[in-house]
Amino acid sequence: MSRAKHSEEILRFKLNNGLICRQFPVKETNKIVRLEVLYRNSVDGKQYAIKAFHKSQLSKLRVAPIETTMNDVLREVLIMKVLEHPNIVNLIEVMDDPSMDQFYMVLEYVESKWVCDDFGPPGTLGEDTARKYVRDIVYGLMYLHDHNIVHGDIKPDNLLITSMGTVKIGDFNVSQVFEDDNDELCRSLGTPVFTAPECCLGSTYHGKATDTWAVGVTLYCMVLGKYPFLGETLQDTYDEIVHNPLILPNKMNL
Repeated sequence: MSRAKHSEEILRFKLNNGLICRQFPVKETNKIVRLEVLYRNSVDGKQYAIKAFHKSQLSKLRVAPIETTMNDVLREVLIMKVLEHPNIVNLIEVMDDPSMDQFYMVLEYVESKWVCDDFGPPGTLGEDTARKYVRDIVYGLMYLHDHNIVHGDIKPDNLLITSMGTVKIGDFNVSQVFEDDNDELCRSLGTPVFTAPECCLGSTYHGKATDTWAVGVTLYCMVLGKYPFLGETLQDTYDEIVHNPLILPNKMNL
């Protein structure tokens, strides 16, 4: 049984047996009227983020021999159904009308995010701001790990920032679930420059440790405005991650 399929079975067992920590369950809609899929809800006046998917297209894209991108999306939904934490983006509603090709996730709207583009992080945030952001990330990540969930792709692009300056972890499309304390994984996850050394070597790895490594890379980006390891090719980047020492400027407060 693939690890991803095993994750789905664990999640469905928790949902079917009430083993979740949400105060209110995620709303599920099975009949969609297009005009009701709004950015701003006409009932409560609040703004929500909408993630839209084409089921037919996602079902054709393979990420593993027996898994498609649609499997990743459905697993993301199952994971977010069991989560509720101030440092994690909240899933409000799932809209999946069997008669339509579209599938929608309605998420809480978060005002902004601190992103990286193809040329690297957009400058430094300062150590004080970075310290606060990392504290929020660690709180959210500890919650995930306590609930046996590996995020798998911690990076600035997946960190949303509210108007009050609170960081929320989002995007669980490569996340996985493990049982007991066995967080050993083998499917390669994440974004290359945030990848832990053991993942670069192609061996099995521990999901919680790789999440923690990605937090460290994210902090480096926040403070120094650049990636700690980056080669001209994917293999060059992996080689740097595995073999090169981490260089920190003397001016940093350690």
